[in-house]
Amino acid sequence: QAELGKPQRNCYTLPGFDFSYGLYIHRTDGGVPEAIGHWNTGKPRTASVQKMPRDFITMNRGALKAGHTTAREFNLYYKAKDIRRKDDEYSRFKRSPPKVPADFTYGITARPCTPFFDLLQHKYKELWMEQQRALTAAQRAEKKKVIKEKVRETRTTFLRKQPLPAKEESFWHLPRLEKV
Repeated sequence: QAELGKPQRNCYTLPGFDFSYGLYIHRTDGGVPEAIGHWNTGKPRTASVQKMPRDFITMNRGALKAGHTTAREFNLYYKAKDIRRKDDEYSRFKRSPPKVPADFTYGITARPCTPFFDLLQHKYKELWMEQQRALTAAQRAEKKKVIKEKVRETRTTFLRKQPLPAKEESFWHLPRLEKV
């Protein structure tokens, strides 16, 4: 029961000073003397020989040179000549690495810091306004040039360039309209 007139405790009592925290493993845990005395080292693993993946590009080229065209012939060629990709040790990049200067740094260069003085003076707004003014002035000048160059075509000038085709007179009439 809770003590009278005192708030109820919401925690557990801790064990005594002789208690050790953690998990004790009987066979391997010998404490500090065991750790100081010798090191438990793992045995090195032997490198397993890894089978390189197939080089399908070379095999396909060889199959085509041999005159195979169907999928069945290709599969038979793959079984007959199993060409594997070469190890990376023999790659062109490892044999002759690219020649770069000694002070060359890989990656993207950092962005230059924003000039706060230009921000406070509204310099970017002024540059944008100048660009817009130059753009509108160029558009106006182009529009005036187009208006001056363009000549209005009337029907007369159009007919001079392309006259109407002459009407062909038809000599055939309906028989009932012959006497009219």
